[in-house]
Amino acid sequence: MKWLSGGLTFVNLATICGLFIGMLAGGLSTAVALAALILAAGFALLAYLRTTDPKAQADAVGSDKSKIGKYRSLPIWILAAFFTIFAVRSFCWLLFVDGTEFKIQSPVNLGDLGLHITHISLFANGVRLWPSNPIYVFSHHLRYPAGIDLFNALLLKSGLSLIHGLVWVGLVASVATFYTFYRWGGGFAIAGFLFNGGLAGFQFLRDFKFVDYQDVNNIAWKSIPLTMFVTQRGLLYAIPAGLILLWHWREKYFRASQDRQSARLPFWVELLLYASMPLFHLHTFMALSIVLVCLFVAGDPQIRGHIVTLVLSALIPATFFVWLISDHFLAGSVLEFHPGWAQNEGEFRMSFFRFWFFNFGILVPLVLTLIGLIAWQLYQSHQTRRLELSATIAIGVGTFVLAVWRIGKHGFAWSWVIVILFALILLAWSAARIAKNGFGWEKKLPEEIAFIFAAIAIFIFFFSIKTAPWIWDNLKIGIWAYFIVLPFLWRQLIMQWEVPVRLAVCFALFTSGFVSLFGGLAAGKDGFGFANRGEVDAVGWAVSKMPLEARFAAYPTYNHPLLLDGRKVVMGYPGHLWTQGFEDYGKTNELLTQLMQGAPNWPDLARTLHVRYIFWGREEKTNYASSTRPWEKTATLAASGTWGAIYDLESARSQVPATTQ
Repeated sequence: MKWLSGGLTFVNLATICGLFIGMLAGGLSTAVALAALILAAGFALLAYLRTTDPKAQADAVGSDKSKIGKYRSLPIWILAAFFTIFAVRSFCWLLFVDGTEFKIQSPVNLGDLGLHITHISLFANGVRLWPSNPIYVFSHHLRYPAGIDLFNALLLKSGLSLIHGLVWVGLVASVATFYTFYRWGGGFAIAGFLFNGGLAGFQFLRDFKFVDYQDVNNIAWKSIPLTMFVTQRGLLYAIPAGLILLWHWREKYFRASQDRQSARLPFWVELLLYASMPLFHLHTFMALSIVLVCLFVAGDPQIRGHIVTLVLSALIPATFFVWLISDHFLAGSVLEFHPGWAQNEGEFRMSFFRFWFFNFGILVPLVLTLIGLIAWQLYQSHQTRRLELSATIAIGVGTFVLAVWRIGKHGFAWSWVIVILFALILLAWSAARIAKNGFGWEKKLPEEIAFIFAAIAIFIFFFSIKTAPWIWDNLKIGIWAYFIVLPFLWRQLIMQWEVPVRLAVCFALFTSGFVSLFGGLAAGKDGFGFANRGEVDAVGWAVSKMPLEARFAAYPTYNHPLLLDGRKVVMGYPGHLWTQGFEDYGKTNELLTQLMQGAPNWPDLARTLHVRYIFWGREEKTNYASSTRPWEKTATLAASGTWGAIYDLESARSQVPATTQ
């Protein structure tokens, strides 16, 4: 873990130093990027030297003492080969040049990669940090945890090309992810990440075709590597960083010797990784915070003291980063009570049992069996009071908050007043129990109880609370319940069975995901068209001397050359706007369409939308074919070429009087 600690510290501090130095300098430059990378390298070396990592004790396959124990390293090497195939195929062809085209490996990544390239190019252009939102004119600041994109921008400013930066970050993150899964849960956890799946992939036994059977509209539990790790680039950092924190907390709280000073990670590294997580991946920060709360409940006074110190130390920096990525808290909260996750949503809709068993297969009964065994173990230990009281308090507080929220949103109702009274009774009963008998938390609970308790809490939150406009995005937090439970599922349950039974269970768990993973990697051997290389380069050169903060009126799509060159438009791809919480973008789209169609009041529309330039290219000619293009007669032609033309409205505004509708 020493190398991993140093590597994550390097990425983390390079990004944070680039952000703060860039804020002081007015934006990123080559000097700012090099200074940030050099400073980060120094702290990374310190983190490497200060991290202690005793000889690893395998948590899964490596602890097998059966007759086949001498071959226990073979599954790890096989999994390493599979992980290598996935990483090389996914990231070496993440974005590549094919003649006059930019192409990508997976069509699932079309929209996501376009947004990330927009952020990288925006930062690298040297805009003021934290920048205004490049894809929406009425958002004051970028509303996205774009930490990993800022890191890629630092690499770009330091001389590494965009494509090489994307490739290398993906490959190195894959190595880090493989190793952290190995240290967290052995080969079983690696397989759980690579081959997650339910029953869909077993269609292979009928068709004998390697196809991504999970990548269909009615399947919610899709391949994590293909649909999340590759597409949502924040997870390239968040997964290894989150796993090293889980590993550290397990080692420090439950496996350390009596010398509590022998922490696996230095406190400043632990604090750095946890407190800055919102800049990279907000949902992972939420999951880790839930874990800390559960460990606080399950721990002893020393554990609780350390957690309180960590949380209080992280409070100000974490709040700052949340403030930064939430448009200075102007972004409306999307949290709402939504039980059932995706089982009642659109094409995902299925009956309760069909949804959970078809999507997750044998994982459901295995986890329920594990929870039952752990609950029985807890009951026999006579240490249930703290969890009983914690659950009661959580239910009481959650019910109270939900009732108040419902009354505030929908108005007064006696039924919800009764719910509030019920919540208050639960809380009063809990307080009376604590006053009479104490909380029962002088001794820490075993690690498997503590972490499974955390996984259950994360799952309940994932199952009950909508955290993003698109309900499927709840998986950004839900995957952490899955990751946490994997090592305990193997060690406490599956490894206790005979070898043939283990093999059968692993076949049932991972076959569907294995088929889907390699079916997805095999799809599109020649790649999928992403953008015209000459068009992107020509537009980039044309706008290079135009003001960085200027807004362009252009057709809203994910791969517009202006966006890929890091320029700001009135509005970007509507799907991106919706997932970022802009529910009123429809009105803006109407105004933009009227402007681009050449409505009589187009100068007023341009002023309303803060438009400095109108871009007229391939997409605009196609989607606004009936436009009268009145700006061609009054505005200055700022640039033109085979790709189209750009018109500067600054001169037009001094010549064309304002009109009214």
